[in-house]
Amino acid sequence: MNDAIKIRILQGDPIVHDVRNVKFPERYRGLPLIQDKVCANGCSKCADICPTNAIKLNPVQIDLGLCVFCPLCEEVCPEKIIHFTNDYHTAVDTRESLIISKEIKSISPEAASEKIRKYFGKSLKLRQISAGGCNGCELELNALSNVNFDMGRYGIEFVASPRHADGIVITGPITNNMAKATEICYEAVPNPKIIILFGACAISGGIFKESNKIQRDFIEKNKIDLFIPGCPPHPLTFINGVIDWLDKK
Repeated sequence: MNDAIKIRILQGDPIVHDVRNVKFPERYRGLPLIQDKVCANGCSKCADICPTNAIKLNPVQIDLGLCVFCPLCEEVCPEKIIHFTNDYHTAVDTRESLIISKEIKSISPEAASEKIRKYFGKSLKLRQISAGGCNGCELELNALSNVNFDMGRYGIEFVASPRHADGIVITGPITNNMAKATEICYEAVPNPKIIILFGACAISGGIFKESNKIQRDFIEKNKIDLFIPGCPPHPLTFINGVIDWLDKK
C-alpha cells in the first residue's frame, strides 16, 4: 500500500485539466503554416518528396486530408516556405477546409446545426470502426478513455454496440474486407446519426489511396460530419474537434 502511494506521488497529477490550451513541445507536428514567399525558380522539391501527393504548387497548398505530417517537405524546401507548428487544433467539418494555403493560419469546424447540438450536445456515444488501419489511430482513440484525457467528462464516450451509439468514428482506409462491415455497423446506429473520419487513411485513403484493396464507396455516398486529420491525430485533436463542433462551453 505504501509503495502504491509513493508511486502515485511520484507520478504527480496526470490529468490534462484544460484540453483547450495545452502547451505542446516544439517538435510536435501540427497545423502547417505556409509562408508568403516565392518558390525558387522551377523548384518542386516539396511536392516531389511528399509520399501522398498532398502538396500542390503555384501557389503552395497542402491537403491535410492526404498529409501524413511527416517533416520531409519542410526539410527539403530551400526557401523554408513550409513550417509545421505545434497547433493541434486541426479538425474541420468540410473536406475543403483541409486545404491549407498561405492565407490560412488556423482552422476549426463551424458549429453544428442547432438540431445536432440539441441531440448530441450533452451526451455523445460513438462506435469506433477499425476499417483496415495500422492501429496507430486506434491507439490514440483508446487513450481518450484513460486518466490523462478522460473524454467522458465532456459527455463523449465510446460504446461497444452500434445500437447504443449516436454515430461512428472510422479509422483506416476501408479495405475491401471491411467495406460491408462498415455499412452494416452504420445501418445499426439509430437515426439521427453522425460520421467522423479520424486520420489521413479514413479521410482520403492516405498512403493506400491508390491501392485496389480499398473500397471507398461508403465515404463517397454518405455525408461526413467531422474530419480529423493526422497520421495519427493526437487525442486532444479529437476532443477539441468534437467540442468545437458541438459548440460545448
